[in-house]
Amino acid sequence: MQKNFKLVLDTFSEVYDQLKPWMDDFFWDFSKHLTDGKLIPGAVYLIGRQQFTLNSKKIIELVTENTIKVIFSNPSEGSETQYNHCKQLGISELVKQKKILVITGGNIPIEYAAMQYESFLPKILDYKENIAAIQKYNEQYNINRPYKFLFLNGRVREHRKYLLAELAPELETALWSNLDAKNGPINLLDKHYEIDKAIVDIETKDQLFVKTQLFKKCGWGEIYLKAEPYNDTYFSLISETVFVYPYSFRTEKIWKPIAIGHPWIAASSYGFYKDIRNLGFHVIDESFDLIEDNHDRLKRIVTVVKDLCQQDLAKFLKECYNVCKYNQQHLEELRPKVRNEFPDRFFQFIDQYKFNE
Repeated sequence: MQKNFKLVLDTFSEVYDQLKPWMDDFFWDFSKHLTDGKLIPGAVYLIGRQQFTLNSKKIIELVTENTIKVIFSNPSEGSETQYNHCKQLGISELVKQKKILVITGGNIPIEYAAMQYESFLPKILDYKENIAAIQKYNEQYNINRPYKFLFLNGRVREHRKYLLAELAPELETALWSNLDAKNGPINLLDKHYEIDKAIVDIETKDQLFVKTQLFKKCGWGEIYLKAEPYNDTYFSLISETVFVYPYSFRTEKIWKPIAIGHPWIAASSYGFYKDIRNLGFHVIDESFDLIEDNHDRLKRIVTVVKDLCQQDLAKFLKECYNVCKYNQQHLEELRPKVRNEFPDRFFQFIDQYKFNE
C-alpha cells in the first residue's frame, strides 16, 4: 500500500496495530512529543481519545494553523457519545469543515467527516476466557433451562429504566442485573453466573453505581463471557448503549450472545436490526426495528418479550438453533475481515477527504 504523506500514530489508539506497518513515527505522550521537538509539519497525526482530551487546545491550534492534519481515533465510542465527545472537545466545527477527521465505532450525522469502524465485533473473540466459555456452552447445551432470559444492565439509560420497570413481573423468572440505582434497584448476578474476575461480595445498600467495584480486578468486565448464564436462559434481552439517537452503534453487548450462540432481542436505535442484517447476520424478530417513534418501539419490544415468555421456550430454542449457529460462524469469519480491511478503508478515507494534500 502506497501513501504520499507522513503518518504519525498514537500507540494507545485502538487501531495502532492495524496501521503500524505504514507509520513514519509514533508517540504515547503527545505533549512530550512536542517538547522533544519531534513534531512533523504536514504529517497526518492519528490521536486517540486520551491524548486528544489531554492536549485538545494545542491540537486545535496546530490544526487551525494548518501545521498538521489530525484524525481523532475513538472507535470504542459511537453515535450519540461520539457526537458529544466532539462537542466537548470543541472540534465539532473542525470536523464538519473536514479539518479534523474522525474514526468512530458507530454512525454519526453525515455532515461529520467520519469513518465507522466495527471495533467491538473482532474484540469479543480476542479473549481466551471467551473462547473457553463458548466451548463450555456448546458442551453443556441443553433444551430445558431454569430461567427464561438474561438481561444485563450497566450505566443509567432511560430505555433500560423503562424496560426494568415494565418487565418487573417477568424478571422473577429471569437472570438479570442492574448496576446503576438510577435505573431502579441495584441487582447483581449470583456468583455462579458472574464472571470469575468479578467481586460479587460488595455492599449494594445505598450505592448509586456499583460497576466500578464489581469489575475492579478486571477493568473492562463487560467484555467477558461466562457460559453458565447463557446455558441457564433461553434468550438474551440486550439493552444497547444507544436507543433514541437515530444512528446505530453496536457494542460488545450484541456480539456476546452472537459469539456464544444465544438467541437475542435488542432494544436499540431505529434501524439497528437492518444494520445487523447488512453485516450478514440473520435476525429472529425485527417487527419493531423500523418503528420510528422511540416510545412506541420500546413498548413493542416489551410486548415481544412478554409474549415470548409465554411461549414454549424449549421449542423456541430449537427453532433458533440454526440461526444462532450461522451467526456464530459468520462472526468468526467476519472478524479477521473487519481488521484486515481496515488499512485499505483508512487510506481510502484519507483520499476521500483529500487529507493528504
